[in-house]
Amino acid sequence: MDKVQAFASEQLKSEIPQFEVGDTITVHNKIKEGQRERIQLFEGTVIAKNGGGISETFTVRRVAYGVGVEKIFPLHSPNVEKVVVVRRGVVRRAKLNYLRNRVGKSAKVKEKI
Repeated sequence: MDKVQAFASEQLKSEIPQFEVGDTITVHNKIKEGQRERIQLFEGTVIAKNGGGISETFTVRRVAYGVGVEKIFPLHSPNVEKVVVVRRGVVRRAKLNYLRNRVGKSAKVKEKI
């Protein structure tokens, strides 16, 4: 194993949160403002998961004040404190990019019961 792979395997999180595309999640993200550090919550629907290994990311989308906001979070980042699944969603595809064009009830994902 070369040095890059050894370093990457060192940085991987041991407990990976279990969520899928279509789930509504709350991401607890560390924000550093000067000397202070705080946790900011970002709740939305997972619309994509990309990559693998140390570079794995997931995209979360929510609508805030009528404007769609998307954030891409690295899964193994030390700034991502934890991920909490609020509700499970029923979807039939791996990427939910079509939600960007939807408004209102059609922009929702059905809940898995």
